[in-house]
Amino acid sequence: MKLRMRRYQSENDFWTSRAFLREVYLQNGRRELSWHVARWDYWRWHCLKNCGFFPAVDDVVFLWETPEGQLGALVNPEGPGEAFLHVAPEYSSAALEEEMIEAAQEHLAVTGDDDRRHLTIWASEHESIRQQILENRGYSRGEWSETQRQRRLDTPLPEAPLPDGYAVRALLGEDELPARSWASWRACHEDDPDEDYDGWDWYRNVQSAPLYRRDLDVVAIAPDGSIAAFCTLWYDDVTRSGYFEPVGTTPEHRRRGLGKAVMVEAMRRVRRMGSVQVVVGGYTGPANSLYRSVVSEQCERYEPWIRAWDEA
Repeated sequence: MKLRMRRYQSENDFWTSRAFLREVYLQNGRRELSWHVARWDYWRWHCLKNCGFFPAVDDVVFLWETPEGQLGALVNPEGPGEAFLHVAPEYSSAALEEEMIEAAQEHLAVTGDDDRRHLTIWASEHESIRQQILENRGYSRGEWSETQRQRRLDTPLPEAPLPDGYAVRALLGEDELPARSWASWRACHEDDPDEDYDGWDWYRNVQSAPLYRRDLDVVAIAPDGSIAAFCTLWYDDVTRSGYFEPVGTTPEHRRRGLGKAVMVEAMRRVRRMGSVQVVVGGYTGPANSLYRSVVSEQCERYEPWIRAWDEA
């Protein structure tokens, strides 16, 4: 069936796309051949609202529908110069992939310092049709892949003992947001000067996302009362799955098992809620080492395919 492309038009499209991603995730056997719905929420409430990557959702989301208006595919970026392709299995075809890639090139590529157009399109290592199309179009596989791991929750969770003096609990109320934000900065920006830190108000946007639950925003508390490590697990009761984003430990508290401790505690909590699976994606060696020990030895890679071309 031929699908018709259109631009994102209204707030209703956000929620239709959100429901679509849930359906596709289940159709794909809870594999991340498309985004988990929590990643869609996090992109909207953090990447757009806090990071300011794009002025509005309707500038960068493109939908493909049946003549009856049923959503069958969508394309969106995560950051500038990127494209993620989400396709319902029943509509998957080389022709649709070509059309989606063409739209991404036209609307989502960015002009670099070299005055050339640049675009990165992501593809699972198992998506051979997409990879072949990208290669034929002059894309090359990049090196900085996302390693995706899944864990079923019907098996025993790993042990995660805490060092003496540390405790694990959920984040408290708004009074603790400055400490939570500061821990995130320390964990993710250890090479940046502290004067670049711009406060904690951004965390209110994260907490506004539909799937956010403070009882799944788990922190490790150091003996001095500071937040030493953290993870947020987003639980979707429709797909009965949890999605970790972010996970971090401040530099002075690393190599003490705190990242593992907060993740295991979060998994205990979503298992009691009915979750059957958790997923996590990692890009760096230390992150993937942690996720291997906590989530799974098995993994799938989501790879960047990169192209640069001269302006028309």
